[in-house]
Amino acid sequence: MPTTGLHLGLSTLFIRKKLLSEEQMATAISKSRQSKQSLVSTIIHQKLISAREIAELCYEEYGTPLLDLNEYDTASIPEEFLNKKLIDKHKCLPLFKRGNRLYIATSDPTNIAALEDFQFSAGLHAEAILVEDDKLSIILEKMLEEDISALELGDIDEESLADIEVTDTDKRHDEDVGDGTDDQPIVIYINKILTDAIRKGASDLHFEPYEKRYRIRFRVDGILHEVSEPPINLAGRIAARLKVMSKLDIAERRVPQDGRIKMKLSRSKSIDFRVSTLPTLFGEKIVMRILDSSSAQLGIEKLGYEDEQRALYEEMLSKPQGMILVTGPTGSGKTVSLYTGLNILNTQERNISTAEDPVEINLEGINQVHINLKAGLTFPAALRSFLRQDPDVVMVGEIRDLETAEIAIKAAQTGHLVLSTLHTNSSAETLTRLINMGVPGYNIASSVNLIIAQRLSRRLCSECKQPEEVLDSALLQLGFTEEQISDGFTVYKAVGCELCSGGYKGRVGIYEVMKMSDEIARTIMEGGNSLQIATIAKQQGMKDLRQSGLLKVIQGVTSIAEIDRVTSF
Repeated sequence: MPTTGLHLGLSTLFIRKKLLSEEQMATAISKSRQSKQSLVSTIIHQKLISAREIAELCYEEYGTPLLDLNEYDTASIPEEFLNKKLIDKHKCLPLFKRGNRLYIATSDPTNIAALEDFQFSAGLHAEAILVEDDKLSIILEKMLEEDISALELGDIDEESLADIEVTDTDKRHDEDVGDGTDDQPIVIYINKILTDAIRKGASDLHFEPYEKRYRIRFRVDGILHEVSEPPINLAGRIAARLKVMSKLDIAERRVPQDGRIKMKLSRSKSIDFRVSTLPTLFGEKIVMRILDSSSAQLGIEKLGYEDEQRALYEEMLSKPQGMILVTGPTGSGKTVSLYTGLNILNTQERNISTAEDPVEINLEGINQVHINLKAGLTFPAALRSFLRQDPDVVMVGEIRDLETAEIAIKAAQTGHLVLSTLHTNSSAETLTRLINMGVPGYNIASSVNLIIAQRLSRRLCSECKQPEEVLDSALLQLGFTEEQISDGFTVYKAVGCELCSGGYKGRVGIYEVMKMSDEIARTIMEGGNSLQIATIAKQQGMKDLRQSGLLKVIQGVTSIAEIDRVTSF
Protein backbone atom coordinates (compact mmCIF):
# COMPACT_ATOMS: atom_id res chain seq x y z
CA MET A 1 0.00 0.00 0.00
CA PRO A 2 1.37 3.42 -0.91
CA THR A 3 2.58 5.36 2.07
CA THR A 4 2.19 8.74 0.39
CA GLY A 5 -0.11 11.05 2.25
CA LEU A 6 -0.70 8.86 5.27
CA HIS A 7 1.46 10.99 7.55
CA LEU A 8 0.09 12.60 10.66
CA GLY A 9 1.44 16.06 9.76
CA LEU A 10 -0.68 16.49 6.65
CA SER A 11 -3.93 15.23 8.17
CA THR A 12 -3.38 17.40 11.24
CA LEU A 13 -2.71 20.40 8.99
CA PHE A 14 -6.03 20.04 7.17
CA ILE A 15 -7.93 19.78 10.45
CA ARG A 16 -6.04 22.68 12.03
CA LYS A 17 -6.77 24.89 9.02
CA LYS A 18 -10.45 23.83 9.31
CA LEU A 19 -10.48 22.56 5.75
CA LEU A 20 -11.73 19.18 6.97
CA SER A 21 -13.46 17.98 10.10
CA GLU A 22 -12.04 15.10 12.12
CA GLU A 23 -14.89 12.90 10.86
CA GLN A 24 -14.15 13.79 7.22
CA MET A 25 -10.47 13.09 7.76
CA ALA A 26 -11.16 9.71 9.38
CA THR A 27 -13.38 8.76 6.45
CA ALA A 28 -10.77 9.91 3.93
CA ILE A 29 -8.03 7.89 5.67
CA SER A 30 -10.29 4.82 5.67
CA LYS A 31 -11.09 5.20 1.97
CA SER A 32 -7.41 5.78 1.23
CA ARG A 33 -6.50 2.49 2.86
CA GLN A 34 -9.31 0.62 1.12
CA SER A 35 -8.51 1.98 -2.35
CA LYS A 36 -4.73 1.85 -1.77
CA GLN A 37 -4.48 5.45 -2.98
CA SER A 38 -2.59 8.22 -1.28
CA LEU A 39 -4.50 10.35 1.20
CA VAL A 40 -3.98 13.44 -0.97
CA SER A 41 -5.42 11.66 -4.05
CA THR A 42 -8.37 10.40 -2.01
CA ILE A 43 -9.18 13.88 -0.65
CA ILE A 44 -8.99 15.33 -4.16
CA HIS A 45 -11.08 12.54 -5.65
CA GLN A 46 -13.73 13.07 -2.95
CA LYS A 47 -13.71 16.78 -3.95
CA LEU A 48 -13.04 17.82 -0.37
CA ILE A 49 -10.06 20.03 -1.28
CA SER A 50 -8.65 20.79 -4.73
CA ALA A 51 -5.13 19.76 -5.78
CA ARG A 52 -4.15 23.39 -6.21
CA GLU A 53 -5.38 24.33 -2.73
CA ILE A 54 -3.39 21.49 -1.15
CA ALA A 55 -0.22 22.49 -3.01
CA GLU A 56 -0.54 26.17 -2.06
CA LEU A 57 -1.29 25.31 1.58
CA CYS A 58 1.75 23.03 1.83
CA TYR A 59 3.90 25.71 0.18
CA GLU A 60 2.80 28.27 2.79
CA GLU A 61 3.09 25.86 5.72
CA TYR A 62 6.34 24.05 4.95
CA GLY A 63 8.11 26.42 2.54
CA THR A 64 8.75 23.61 0.06
CA PRO A 65 9.42 24.95 -3.47
CA LEU A 66 6.31 24.75 -5.66
CA LEU A 67 6.55 23.71 -9.32
CA ASP A 68 3.91 23.68 -12.08
CA LEU A 69 4.42 20.36 -13.86
CA ASN A 70 2.60 21.65 -16.94
CA GLU A 71 5.58 23.93 -17.50
CA TYR A 72 8.17 21.21 -16.91
CA ASP A 73 9.79 19.23 -19.74
CA THR A 74 9.50 15.63 -18.58
CA ALA A 75 11.88 14.55 -21.35
CA SER A 76 14.71 15.97 -19.22
CA ILE A 77 14.03 13.59 -16.31
CA PRO A 78 17.21 11.55 -15.62
CA GLU A 79 16.43 7.93 -16.54
CA GLU A 80 19.11 6.51 -14.24
CA PHE A 81 17.08 7.59 -11.19
CA LEU A 82 13.70 6.30 -12.43
CA ASN A 83 13.19 3.49 -9.93
CA LYS A 84 9.70 2.43 -11.01
CA LYS A 85 9.14 0.34 -7.91
CA LEU A 86 9.68 3.39 -5.68
CA ILE A 87 7.73 5.65 -8.04
CA ASP A 88 4.73 3.32 -7.90
CA LYS A 89 5.05 2.83 -4.14
CA HIS A 90 5.31 6.50 -3.12
CA LYS A 91 3.70 8.24 -6.11
CA CYS A 92 6.75 10.51 -6.33
CA LEU A 93 8.96 11.36 -9.30
CA PRO A 94 12.69 12.23 -9.51
CA LEU A 95 12.88 15.45 -11.56
CA PHE A 96 16.51 16.51 -11.78
CA LYS A 97 19.92 16.32 -10.14
CA ARG A 98 21.94 19.33 -8.97
CA GLY A 99 25.35 18.47 -7.58
CA ASN A 100 24.85 15.75 -4.99
CA ARG A 101 21.14 16.48 -4.58
CA LEU A 102 18.22 14.70 -6.27
CA TYR A 103 14.97 16.67 -6.37
CA ILE A 104 11.78 14.64 -5.99
CA ALA A 105 8.32 15.80 -7.15
CA THR A 106 5.69 15.02 -4.50
CA SER A 107 2.24 16.24 -3.53
CA ASP A 108 2.98 15.46 0.14
CA PRO A 109 6.11 17.16 1.55
CA THR A 110 5.65 15.31 4.88
CA ASN A 111 6.37 11.95 3.23
CA ILE A 112 9.88 11.58 4.65
CA ALA A 113 9.91 7.83 3.95
CA ALA A 114 9.74 8.50 0.20
CA LEU A 115 12.71 10.86 0.31
CA GLU A 116 14.70 8.38 2.37
CA ASP A 117 13.96 5.53 -0.07
CA PHE A 118 14.99 7.59 -3.11
CA GLN A 119 18.06 8.85 -1.26
CA PHE A 120 19.14 5.29 -0.46
CA SER A 121 18.43 4.10 -4.02
CA ALA A 122 20.24 6.96 -5.79
CA GLY A 123 23.04 7.51 -3.28
CA LEU A 124 22.25 11.24 -3.33
CA HIS A 125 20.66 13.63 -0.87
CA ALA A 126 16.92 13.82 -1.76
CA GLU A 127 14.90 17.01 -1.47
CA ALA A 128 11.19 17.54 -2.10
CA ILE A 129 9.69 19.69 -4.85
CA LEU A 130 5.99 20.40 -4.26
CA VAL A 131 3.62 19.71 -7.19
CA GLU A 132 -0.13 19.39 -7.69
CA ASP A 133 -1.31 15.82 -7.16
CA ASP A 134 -3.56 15.61 -10.23
CA LYS A 135 -0.81 16.77 -12.60
CA LEU A 136 1.68 14.39 -10.99
CA SER A 137 -0.77 11.48 -11.34
CA ILE A 138 -1.16 12.13 -15.07
CA ILE A 139 2.61 12.02 -15.63
CA LEU A 140 3.06 8.90 -13.48
CA GLU A 141 0.29 7.05 -15.31
CA LYS A 142 1.91 7.84 -18.64
CA MET A 143 5.32 6.73 -17.40
CA LEU A 144 4.08 3.47 -15.91
CA GLU A 145 2.23 2.67 -19.15
CA GLU A 146 5.05 3.62 -21.50
CA ASP A 147 6.34 0.06 -21.60
CA ILE A 148 3.15 -0.88 -23.45
CA SER A 149 2.85 2.28 -25.53
CA ALA A 150 6.45 1.75 -26.65
CA LEU A 151 5.22 -1.44 -28.30
CA GLU A 152 3.56 0.42 -31.16
CA LEU A 153 4.08 -2.06 -33.95
CA GLY A 154 5.51 0.45 -36.36
CA ASP A 155 8.26 1.31 -33.90
CA ILE A 156 9.42 -2.25 -33.21
CA ASP A 157 12.10 -3.95 -35.23
CA GLU A 158 12.12 -7.69 -35.87
CA GLU A 159 15.04 -8.29 -33.54
CA SER A 160 13.30 -6.73 -30.52
CA LEU A 161 10.09 -8.65 -31.23
CA ALA A 162 12.01 -11.90 -31.41
CA ASP A 163 13.56 -11.13 -28.04
CA ILE A 164 10.28 -10.67 -26.12
CA GLU A 165 10.52 -13.18 -23.33
CA VAL A 166 7.92 -15.85 -22.63
CA THR A 167 8.58 -16.89 -19.04
CA ASP A 168 7.89 -20.24 -17.42
CA THR A 169 8.11 -22.00 -20.76
CA ASP A 170 9.90 -25.30 -21.14
CA LYS A 171 12.50 -24.32 -23.71
CA ARG A 172 13.34 -27.99 -24.37
CA HIS A 173 10.16 -28.17 -26.42
CA ASP A 174 11.56 -25.67 -28.92
CA GLU A 175 14.37 -28.03 -29.82
CA ASP A 176 11.95 -30.87 -30.50
CA VAL A 177 9.55 -28.97 -32.77
CA GLY A 178 10.18 -29.59 -36.40
CA ASP A 179 7.25 -27.77 -37.98
CA GLY A 180 8.46 -24.19 -37.71
CA THR A 181 7.91 -23.18 -34.09
CA ASP A 182 11.57 -22.24 -33.78
CA ASP A 183 11.38 -20.43 -37.15
CA GLN A 184 12.23 -16.76 -36.55
CA PRO A 185 9.53 -15.34 -38.88
CA ILE A 186 6.79 -17.27 -37.05
CA VAL A 187 8.14 -16.14 -33.66
CA ILE A 188 8.18 -12.52 -34.81
CA TYR A 189 4.71 -12.78 -36.39
CA ILE A 190 3.09 -14.27 -33.26
CA ASN A 191 4.74 -11.67 -31.02
CA LYS A 192 3.45 -8.91 -33.31
CA ILE A 193 -0.07 -10.30 -33.08
CA LEU A 194 0.08 -10.53 -29.27
CA THR A 195 1.52 -7.05 -28.77
CA ASP A 196 -0.97 -5.60 -31.24
CA ALA A 197 -3.82 -7.20 -29.24
CA ILE A 198 -2.49 -5.65 -26.03
CA ARG A 199 -2.11 -2.24 -27.67
CA LYS A 200 -5.66 -2.32 -29.03
CA GLY A 201 -7.12 -3.31 -25.67
CA ALA A 202 -8.42 -6.70 -26.88
CA SER A 203 -9.85 -9.13 -24.34
CA ASP A 204 -9.60 -12.28 -26.51
CA LEU A 205 -7.70 -13.49 -29.59
CA HIS A 206 -9.16 -16.12 -31.96
CA PHE A 207 -6.88 -18.16 -34.27
CA GLU A 208 -9.23 -19.98 -36.67
CA PRO A 209 -8.37 -22.48 -39.46
CA TYR A 210 -10.83 -23.15 -42.28
CA GLU A 211 -10.65 -25.19 -45.46
CA LYS A 212 -9.21 -22.46 -47.68
CA ARG A 213 -8.31 -19.63 -45.32
CA TYR A 214 -6.96 -18.85 -41.88
CA ARG A 215 -8.15 -15.82 -39.95
CA ILE A 216 -7.19 -14.09 -36.71
CA ARG A 217 -9.75 -12.00 -34.84
CA PHE A 218 -9.58 -9.76 -31.75
CA ARG A 219 -12.47 -9.13 -29.41
CA VAL A 220 -12.33 -5.40 -28.64
CA ASP A 221 -14.98 -3.85 -26.37
CA GLY A 222 -17.02 -7.05 -26.65
CA ILE A 223 -17.08 -7.16 -30.48
CA LEU A 224 -14.97 -9.45 -32.70
CA HIS A 225 -12.92 -7.84 -35.50
CA GLU A 226 -10.82 -9.63 -38.12
CA VAL A 227 -7.25 -8.33 -37.98
CA SER A 228 -5.15 -10.69 -40.06
CA GLU A 229 -5.42 -13.47 -42.65
CA PRO A 230 -2.12 -15.36 -42.84
CA PRO A 231 -1.59 -18.05 -45.52
CA ILE A 232 -3.47 -21.26 -44.75
CA ASN A 233 -0.28 -23.29 -45.02
CA LEU A 234 1.00 -21.55 -41.84
CA ALA A 235 -1.88 -22.86 -39.71
CA GLY A 236 0.08 -25.78 -38.27
CA ARG A 237 3.18 -23.73 -37.53
CA ILE A 238 1.14 -20.96 -35.81
CA ALA A 239 -0.72 -23.52 -33.68
CA ALA A 240 2.50 -25.32 -32.78
CA ARG A 241 4.21 -22.06 -31.76
CA LEU A 242 1.29 -21.03 -29.55
CA LYS A 243 1.19 -24.49 -27.94
CA VAL A 244 4.92 -24.39 -27.22
CA MET A 245 4.51 -20.98 -25.59
CA SER A 246 1.60 -22.38 -23.52
CA LYS A 247 3.53 -25.53 -22.45
CA LEU A 248 0.98 -27.76 -24.19
CA ASP A 249 1.57 -31.09 -25.96
CA ILE A 250 2.24 -30.13 -29.58
CA ALA A 251 1.83 -33.74 -30.73
CA GLU A 252 -1.71 -34.00 -29.35
CA ARG A 253 -4.19 -32.57 -31.86
CA ARG A 254 -7.24 -34.76 -31.14
CA VAL A 255 -8.45 -33.40 -27.79
CA PRO A 256 -8.84 -29.89 -26.31
CA GLN A 257 -6.03 -28.54 -24.15
CA ASP A 258 -5.72 -25.62 -21.75
CA GLY A 259 -2.61 -23.67 -20.87
CA ARG A 260 -1.21 -20.27 -19.93
CA ILE A 261 1.41 -17.89 -21.28
CA LYS A 262 3.24 -15.27 -19.25
CA MET A 263 4.63 -12.79 -21.73
CA LYS A 264 7.25 -10.46 -20.30
CA LEU A 265 7.24 -7.26 -22.31
CA SER A 266 9.84 -5.43 -20.23
CA ARG A 267 11.41 -5.48 -16.79
CA SER A 268 8.31 -3.96 -15.22
CA LYS A 269 5.44 -5.18 -17.42
CA SER A 270 4.15 -8.66 -18.14
CA ILE A 271 0.81 -9.94 -19.42
CA ASP A 272 -0.79 -13.34 -18.82
CA PHE A 273 -2.79 -15.19 -21.47
CA ARG A 274 -5.16 -18.10 -20.84
CA VAL A 275 -4.99 -20.45 -23.82
CA SER A 276 -7.59 -22.96 -25.00
CA THR A 277 -7.22 -25.26 -28.02
CA LEU A 278 -10.10 -27.01 -29.79
CA PRO A 279 -9.78 -29.61 -32.59
CA THR A 280 -11.97 -28.54 -35.52
CA LEU A 281 -12.60 -29.99 -38.96
CA PHE A 282 -9.63 -28.20 -40.55
CA GLY A 283 -7.18 -27.89 -37.65
CA GLU A 284 -6.93 -26.55 -34.13
CA LYS A 285 -8.77 -23.38 -33.22
CA ILE A 286 -6.94 -21.51 -30.46
CA VAL A 287 -8.53 -18.84 -28.28
CA MET A 288 -6.43 -16.70 -25.94
CA ARG A 289 -7.91 -14.62 -23.12
CA ILE A 290 -5.76 -11.66 -22.04
CA LEU A 291 -5.51 -11.52 -18.26
CA ASP A 292 -4.33 -8.03 -17.40
CA SER A 293 -4.03 -7.60 -13.62
CA SER A 294 -4.55 -3.83 -13.99
CA SER A 295 -8.24 -4.50 -14.70
CA ALA A 296 -8.58 -6.03 -11.27
CA GLN A 297 -7.00 -2.99 -9.62
CA LEU A 298 -9.61 -0.53 -10.84
CA GLY A 299 -11.19 1.60 -8.16
CA ILE A 300 -14.91 1.07 -7.72
CA GLU A 301 -15.49 4.64 -8.89
CA LYS A 302 -14.28 3.68 -12.38
CA LEU A 303 -16.65 0.77 -12.96
CA GLY A 304 -19.75 2.80 -13.81
CA TYR A 305 -21.92 2.38 -10.71
CA GLU A 306 -24.41 5.16 -10.06
CA ASP A 307 -23.82 6.86 -6.69
CA GLU A 308 -26.62 5.05 -4.84
CA GLN A 309 -25.62 1.69 -6.39
CA ARG A 310 -22.00 2.14 -5.37
CA ALA A 311 -23.04 3.16 -1.84
CA LEU A 312 -25.12 -0.04 -1.51
CA TYR A 313 -22.24 -2.23 -2.71
CA GLU A 314 -19.77 -0.58 -0.32
CA GLU A 315 -22.28 -0.82 2.54
CA MET A 316 -22.72 -4.58 2.02
CA LEU A 317 -18.97 -5.11 1.68
CA SER A 318 -18.60 -3.61 5.15
CA LYS A 319 -20.96 -6.19 6.67
CA PRO A 320 -19.25 -8.94 8.69
CA GLN A 321 -21.42 -11.70 7.23
CA GLY A 322 -23.94 -12.46 4.51
CA MET A 323 -23.80 -13.07 0.78
CA ILE A 324 -23.23 -10.77 -2.20
CA LEU A 325 -24.14 -12.28 -5.58
CA VAL A 326 -23.09 -10.91 -8.97
CA THR A 327 -24.96 -12.16 -12.03
CA GLY A 328 -24.82 -11.75 -15.76
CA PRO A 329 -23.73 -13.60 -18.93
CA THR A 330 -20.15 -14.55 -19.74
CA GLY A 331 -18.10 -11.46 -20.50
CA SER A 332 -20.29 -9.04 -18.55
CA GLY A 333 -17.54 -8.00 -16.13
CA LYS A 334 -18.57 -10.08 -13.10
CA THR A 335 -14.97 -11.03 -12.28
CA VAL A 336 -13.83 -7.40 -12.24
CA SER A 337 -16.73 -6.46 -9.93
CA LEU A 338 -15.82 -9.27 -7.54
CA TYR A 339 -12.09 -8.51 -7.65
CA THR A 340 -12.79 -4.83 -7.00
CA GLY A 341 -14.79 -5.81 -3.93
CA LEU A 342 -12.01 -8.15 -2.79
CA ASN A 343 -9.44 -5.38 -3.19
CA ILE A 344 -11.53 -3.15 -0.91
CA LEU A 345 -11.74 -5.98 1.65
CA ASN A 346 -8.08 -6.98 1.30
CA THR A 347 -6.61 -5.65 4.54
CA GLN A 348 -4.14 -7.07 7.00
CA GLU A 349 -6.95 -7.88 9.44
CA ARG A 350 -8.89 -10.18 7.08
CA ASN A 351 -8.31 -13.75 5.92
CA ILE A 352 -9.68 -14.01 2.37
CA SER A 353 -9.91 -17.22 0.31
CA THR A 354 -11.24 -17.72 -3.21
CA ALA A 355 -12.21 -20.81 -5.23
CA GLU A 356 -12.03 -20.08 -8.97
CA ASP A 357 -12.24 -22.05 -12.21
CA PRO A 358 -9.78 -20.95 -13.36
CA VAL A 359 -7.84 -18.38 -11.34
CA GLU A 360 -7.55 -15.61 -13.92
CA ILE A 361 -5.59 -12.92 -12.09
CA ASN A 362 -3.30 -13.27 -9.09
CA LEU A 363 -4.19 -11.00 -6.17
CA GLU A 364 -1.50 -10.46 -3.56
CA GLY A 365 -2.70 -11.04 0.00
CA ILE A 366 -5.58 -13.32 -1.05
CA ASN A 367 -5.48 -17.13 -0.92
CA GLN A 368 -6.64 -18.26 -4.36
CA VAL A 369 -7.51 -21.87 -5.14
CA HIS A 370 -7.69 -23.22 -8.69
CA ILE A 371 -10.52 -25.75 -9.05
CA ASN A 372 -9.28 -29.12 -10.39
CA LEU A 373 -12.15 -31.49 -11.11
CA LYS A 374 -9.88 -34.36 -12.18
CA ALA A 375 -8.11 -34.26 -8.81
CA GLY A 376 -11.39 -33.98 -6.91
CA LEU A 377 -10.88 -30.33 -5.96
CA THR A 378 -14.42 -29.11 -6.65
CA PHE A 379 -16.14 -25.94 -5.47
CA PRO A 380 -17.83 -27.77 -2.55
CA ALA A 381 -14.53 -29.42 -1.54
CA ALA A 382 -12.71 -26.10 -1.60
CA LEU A 383 -15.48 -24.40 0.39
CA ARG A 384 -15.44 -27.07 3.08
CA SER A 385 -11.70 -26.66 3.41
CA PHE A 386 -12.04 -22.85 3.59
CA LEU A 387 -14.38 -23.13 6.57
CA ARG A 388 -11.67 -25.02 8.47
CA GLN A 389 -9.12 -22.28 7.67
CA ASP A 390 -10.58 -19.49 9.85
CA PRO A 391 -11.84 -17.31 6.98
CA ASP A 392 -13.35 -13.84 7.17
CA VAL A 393 -14.23 -13.52 3.48
CA VAL A 394 -14.88 -16.30 0.97
CA MET A 395 -15.28 -15.89 -2.78
CA VAL A 396 -16.77 -18.71 -4.87
CA GLY A 397 -16.20 -18.28 -8.58
CA GLU A 398 -19.64 -19.62 -9.47
CA ILE A 399 -22.55 -21.34 -7.74
CA ARG A 400 -23.31 -24.16 -10.17
CA ASP A 401 -25.20 -26.70 -8.08
CA LEU A 402 -27.18 -27.24 -4.90
CA GLU A 403 -24.23 -28.56 -2.91
CA THR A 404 -22.13 -25.46 -3.57
CA ALA A 405 -25.11 -23.19 -2.85
CA GLU A 406 -25.87 -24.90 0.47
CA ILE A 407 -22.28 -24.65 1.74
CA ALA A 408 -21.98 -21.02 0.62
CA ILE A 409 -25.23 -20.10 2.36
CA LYS A 410 -24.17 -21.93 5.51
CA ALA A 411 -20.93 -19.94 5.49
CA ALA A 412 -22.87 -16.68 5.06
CA GLN A 413 -25.07 -17.59 8.02
CA THR A 414 -22.18 -18.46 10.34
CA GLY A 415 -20.21 -15.23 10.43
CA HIS A 416 -18.55 -15.10 7.01
CA LEU A 417 -18.91 -12.68 4.10
CA VAL A 418 -19.43 -14.69 0.90
CA LEU A 419 -19.11 -13.34 -2.66
CA SER A 420 -20.13 -15.38 -5.68
CA THR A 421 -21.67 -15.35 -9.17
CA LEU A 422 -24.56 -16.98 -11.02
CA HIS A 423 -25.67 -16.92 -14.64
CA THR A 424 -29.08 -15.23 -14.74
CA ASN A 425 -30.51 -12.27 -16.61
CA SER A 426 -31.56 -10.11 -13.66
CA SER A 427 -31.12 -9.76 -9.91
CA ALA A 428 -34.67 -10.98 -9.19
CA GLU A 429 -34.16 -14.10 -11.32
CA THR A 430 -31.07 -14.91 -9.24
CA LEU A 431 -33.22 -15.50 -6.18
CA THR A 432 -35.69 -17.75 -8.02
CA ARG A 433 -32.74 -19.61 -9.59
CA LEU A 434 -31.50 -20.52 -6.10
CA ILE A 435 -35.01 -21.69 -5.18
CA ASN A 436 -35.15 -23.82 -8.35
CA MET A 437 -31.81 -25.37 -7.36
CA GLY A 438 -33.49 -26.56 -4.18
CA VAL A 439 -32.33 -23.94 -1.64
CA PRO A 440 -35.14 -23.25 0.89
CA GLY A 441 -36.58 -19.74 0.68
CA TYR A 442 -35.92 -19.02 4.36
CA ASN A 443 -32.21 -19.76 3.88
CA ILE A 444 -32.02 -17.39 0.91
CA ALA A 445 -33.88 -14.64 2.81
CA SER A 446 -31.60 -14.91 5.83
CA SER A 447 -28.27 -15.08 4.02
CA VAL A 448 -28.36 -12.98 0.82
CA ASN A 449 -27.59 -9.29 1.40
CA LEU A 450 -27.22 -7.94 -2.13
CA ILE A 451 -27.60 -9.02 -5.75
CA ILE A 452 -25.88 -7.18 -8.62
CA ALA A 453 -26.92 -7.87 -12.21
CA GLN A 454 -24.64 -6.29 -14.79
CA ARG A 455 -23.74 -5.82 -18.44
CA LEU A 456 -20.89 -4.06 -20.23
CA SER A 457 -21.76 -1.28 -22.67
CA ARG A 458 -19.32 0.26 -25.13
CA ARG A 459 -18.35 3.88 -24.44
CA LEU A 460 -18.78 6.44 -27.18
CA CYS A 461 -15.51 7.82 -28.50
CA SER A 462 -15.15 11.32 -27.04
CA GLU A 463 -13.35 12.52 -30.17
CA CYS A 464 -15.96 11.72 -32.80
CA LYS A 465 -19.38 11.25 -31.14
CA GLN A 466 -22.06 13.54 -32.57
CA PRO A 467 -25.45 14.76 -31.30
CA GLU A 468 -28.48 12.91 -32.61
CA GLU A 469 -31.98 14.34 -32.96
CA VAL A 470 -34.60 12.10 -31.34
CA LEU A 471 -38.27 13.06 -30.95
CA ASP A 472 -39.64 13.29 -27.41
CA SER A 473 -42.29 10.71 -28.27
CA ALA A 474 -39.56 8.28 -29.36
CA LEU A 475 -37.62 8.91 -26.14
CA LEU A 476 -40.74 8.03 -24.12
CA GLN A 477 -41.11 4.76 -26.04
CA LEU A 478 -37.46 3.95 -25.39
CA GLY A 479 -38.03 4.20 -21.63
CA PHE A 480 -37.00 7.73 -20.69
CA THR A 481 -39.29 9.43 -18.18
CA GLU A 482 -41.16 12.66 -18.86
CA GLU A 483 -39.13 14.30 -16.09
CA GLN A 484 -35.84 13.30 -17.73
CA ILE A 485 -37.03 14.61 -21.10
CA SER A 486 -38.25 17.90 -19.64
CA ASP A 487 -34.91 18.43 -17.87
CA GLY A 488 -33.23 18.19 -21.26
CA PHE A 489 -30.18 16.21 -22.38
CA THR A 490 -28.21 15.53 -25.54
CA VAL A 491 -28.38 12.15 -27.23
CA TYR A 492 -25.14 11.19 -28.98
CA LYS A 493 -24.53 8.65 -31.73
CA ALA A 494 -21.45 6.68 -32.78
CA VAL A 495 -19.56 7.94 -35.84
CA GLY A 496 -16.08 6.42 -36.00
CA CYS A 497 -12.57 7.80 -36.38
CA GLU A 498 -8.92 6.70 -36.39
CA LEU A 499 -8.80 6.68 -32.59
CA CYS A 500 -11.71 4.29 -32.00
CA SER A 501 -13.49 1.19 -33.26
CA GLY A 502 -16.74 2.06 -35.01
CA GLY A 503 -17.37 5.10 -32.84
CA TYR A 504 -16.72 3.36 -29.53
CA LYS A 505 -13.67 3.17 -27.28
CA GLY A 506 -13.64 1.26 -23.99
CA ARG A 507 -16.55 -0.10 -21.99
CA VAL A 508 -18.54 0.89 -18.92
CA GLY A 509 -20.63 -1.21 -16.57
CA ILE A 510 -24.42 -1.03 -16.36
CA TYR A 511 -25.82 -2.32 -13.10
CA GLU A 512 -29.00 -3.42 -11.36
CA VAL A 513 -28.32 -3.45 -7.62
CA MET A 514 -30.99 -5.06 -5.43
CA LYS A 515 -30.80 -5.04 -1.64
CA MET A 516 -32.56 -7.79 0.29
CA SER A 517 -35.37 -5.96 2.09
CA ASP A 518 -37.90 -7.35 4.57
CA GLU A 519 -40.63 -7.26 1.93
CA ILE A 520 -38.52 -9.10 -0.66
CA ALA A 521 -37.52 -11.67 1.97
CA ARG A 522 -41.18 -12.22 2.86
CA THR A 523 -42.09 -12.63 -0.83
CA ILE A 524 -39.37 -15.26 -1.27
CA MET A 525 -40.55 -17.27 1.74
CA GLU A 526 -44.13 -17.09 0.44
CA GLY A 527 -43.03 -18.58 -2.90
CA GLY A 528 -43.15 -15.37 -4.96
CA ASN A 529 -41.79 -15.33 -8.51
CA SER A 530 -39.12 -13.12 -10.08
CA LEU A 531 -41.68 -10.66 -11.51
CA GLN A 532 -43.14 -10.02 -8.06
CA ILE A 533 -39.67 -9.60 -6.56
CA ALA A 534 -38.60 -7.20 -9.33
CA THR A 535 -41.77 -5.12 -8.90
CA ILE A 536 -41.14 -4.73 -5.17
CA ALA A 537 -37.49 -3.83 -5.74
CA LYS A 538 -38.42 -1.12 -8.26
CA GLN A 539 -41.02 0.28 -5.86
CA GLN A 540 -38.22 0.52 -3.30
CA GLY A 541 -36.06 2.54 -5.70
CA MET A 542 -34.03 -0.05 -7.61
CA LYS A 543 -33.02 0.95 -11.15
CA ASP A 544 -33.17 -2.02 -13.51
CA LEU A 545 -30.57 -2.57 -16.22
CA ARG A 546 -32.54 -0.67 -18.82
CA GLN A 547 -33.01 2.37 -16.58
CA SER A 548 -29.33 2.35 -15.61
CA GLY A 549 -28.39 2.12 -19.28
CA LEU A 550 -30.59 5.08 -20.19
CA LEU A 551 -28.84 7.10 -17.49
CA LYS A 552 -25.57 6.44 -19.33
CA VAL A 553 -27.22 7.84 -22.49
CA ILE A 554 -28.28 10.97 -20.56
CA GLN A 555 -24.72 11.33 -19.27
CA GLY A 556 -23.40 11.15 -22.85
CA VAL A 557 -21.39 8.00 -22.10
CA THR A 558 -23.01 5.70 -24.65
CA SER A 559 -25.66 5.61 -27.37
CA ILE A 560 -29.26 4.45 -27.50
CA ALA A 561 -28.29 1.81 -30.06
CA GLU A 562 -25.69 0.36 -27.68
CA ILE A 563 -28.13 0.24 -24.75
CA ASP A 564 -30.66 -1.51 -27.01
CA ARG A 565 -27.97 -4.06 -27.88
CA VAL A 566 -26.99 -4.93 -24.30
CA THR A 567 -30.42 -4.75 -22.63
CA SER A 568 -32.59 -6.33 -25.33
CA PHE A 569 -33.14 -9.65 -23.53
